[in-house]
Amino acid sequence: MSLADRLPHADTDPRRHGFIEDAFALATGTLLVAFGFHMFKLAGLATGGTAGVAFLIHYATGLPLSAVFFVANLPFYAFAWMALGRTFTVRTFLAVAILSVETALLPRVVTISAVEPVYAAVMGGLQIGVGMLVLFRHKASLGGFGVMALWLQETRGWRAGTVQMALDAVVVTAALWVLDPLRIALSILGVVALNLVLAINHRPGRYNGF
Repeated sequence: MSLADRLPHADTDPRRHGFIEDAFALATGTLLVAFGFHMFKLAGLATGGTAGVAFLIHYATGLPLSAVFFVANLPFYAFAWMALGRTFTVRTFLAVAILSVETALLPRVVTISAVEPVYAAVMGGLQIGVGMLVLFRHKASLGGFGVMALWLQETRGWRAGTVQMALDAVVVTAALWVLDPLRIALSILGVVALNLVLAINHRPGRYNGF
């Protein structure tokens, strides 16, 4: 039985989010993350998780970031289905698909001539963190390491933000192959900002909505 199956599912449960609330959350969360990604890309920074892997492949090969991000998440859906249930997996797939489209379209509708890298790291990381928090609280994620972090929080009581930060550190360290030390340091700053949002605001048992 998955974690999702152990949660109450009655339509009358006051904690349950409605369809419109969930749809708005998917749109809001992915837009925030897409803009954070855009700032990171403009500043030549990396991030953690499968998004970080996608950034590294993008920098190394020139392949479209949106397409690489979508493909990098595909292996995690089977685990999400078994561990966190069908609803979570479907919403996560939709969130990743929507984010991939937004990431591809955003440069066409937003033009930023220059951005200070330190500001991009902090503000981009905070935006991604808030966007992920919105998705987490509506039973969705951006796939990849986020799925593992949520599963460990629900089954072991480990904070999702702490787990995510540890996994992200591995990915950012791998960025040494394609980025200079300054960009690595700023990328770490962005990852810390991102995961502080999750560690402080998404603790086990603190939030009961689903």
